[in-house]
Amino acid sequence: MDTPYGNAPLPVWERPEPQPRAAPVPLSRAKIAATAIRIADAHGLDGLSVRKIAKELGVGPMRLYDYVINRSELLDLMVDAVYAQIAKAGQQSEWRSTLLAIVHRTRDAALDHEWFADLLGGRPHLGPHALAVGESTAAALSQAPGVRGIDDLQRALGALNAFIVGALRREITERRTARSTGTDVSAWQAALGPYLTRMLETGRYPTVARLVIDGAHLNAEETFHHNLITILDGFTTRPHT
Repeated sequence: MDTPYGNAPLPVWERPEPQPRAAPVPLSRAKIAATAIRIADAHGLDGLSVRKIAKELGVGPMRLYDYVINRSELLDLMVDAVYAQIAKAGQQSEWRSTLLAIVHRTRDAALDHEWFADLLGGRPHLGPHALAVGESTAAALSQAPGVRGIDDLQRALGALNAFIVGALRREITERRTARSTGTDVSAWQAALGPYLTRMLETGRYPTVARLVIDGAHLNAEETFHHNLITILDGFTTRPHT
């Protein structure tokens, strides 16, 4: 195995595919990643294992280690395959439309592959498609009127990424909770409504009371878009220091 820095192997994206074997089932990293994604979509990351992937592919588990040396590399391949979908957003006519397209496609990808949201904000994503998305995002954001230097760009990227990670993880968590418990708004109100009513009637939580009583059940997609627009609006002027 190529080792450019001491004993550290080349990243999985730079290592050549193993030589084809005289075996009935041809393999590739793309095929392994696609199979792993299908399993993770159905069973989550906790239900993902090399043994399950191998069984799905009809090969022995040890054969997969010719292509990925550990679980982290497998996750890297899966994540980058999802970023390939996001990268299709491409460059639009101006910076805001580019960012809107990328971020909304990221949300679509996370809703299609809920495990993807679990891996956002963790270890850096450095696959070729992830880097392409990062380049498009940074290049677009660097054109925002309020971003006038590398420090501004770093802060703006941090703010945008924090919004994406937080919003998507919350939305996915709420979907999972509703799916696993069968909870809906009426069931929640029946279970906790009396307690909440008693607490709000104390008068100690007037703003929370307004939110509960007068607030509407907001559409997740519309709320995500509204909050994203608010974030982008903040990049049109230079912040006060």
